[in-house]
Amino acid sequence: MTDQLSRRRVLKATGGLAVLGFAGCTGSAAPDAEDDGSHDESNHTEESHTEEATTEENGDHHHEGGTIGDPAEHATVTMVTEDGEYHFHPHVVHVEEGGTVTFELESGTHTATAYHPDNDAPRRVPEGTDAWDSGMLSEGGATYEVTFDTAGVYDYYCVPHEALGMIGSVVVGDAPLDGPGMSAPSDEIPEDAHGKITELNEMVEHGVGSGSSGHDDGHDDGHGE
Repeated sequence: MTDQLSRRRVLKATGGLAVLGFAGCTGSAAPDAEDDGSHDESNHTEESHTEEATTEENGDHHHEGGTIGDPAEHATVTMVTEDGEYHFHPHVVHVEEGGTVTFELESGTHTATAYHPDNDAPRRVPEGTDAWDSGMLSEGGATYEVTFDTAGVYDYYCVPHEALGMIGSVVVGDAPLDGPGMSAPSDEIPEDAHGKITELNEMVEHGVGSGSSGHDDGHDDGHGE
């Protein structure tokens, strides 16, 4: 698996409206800079904003609900390139069944892509759920939303930075701990990413039962060359 970009379907934002039907997470993509930001909770949406993304120095925007043990209706995950590091923040969020996760590009160029065979990746999402993929996001402030209707653990990755450890998890509802998202990393996943998946599994396993926070600070993620 030497060419991560070529082996995965990348959705390219257009000026129109694409509607995708998902079994476990449903939605549509609407890259409209004039969007008012209100979306049906059954949708996932990609938006491009012309204004530069702003970052709160205290990082509070990284911790919007969704800690393990405290499922939220909505959680936000930022996608960050900083000092040669690439990461999702927080690494793990916990939402209710029917809850929505917004992926927001803070810096760099990234994707949020489900580990699913339809994305040419091993399945690390619940059986019976469909693939989702933000496509390549490069404009600061661009967002992509996914609504999760099926309980379970959903692992996802950034296509260009998977091997550098840019991987995250979404815990949905009362997630069983024996699903694909909690399995050991397969040989199809870059070896350098195995440690990150093992770390995420441990965070989920310990957090679901204890109600502890489900994120870390992201500084142990991969480094750029």
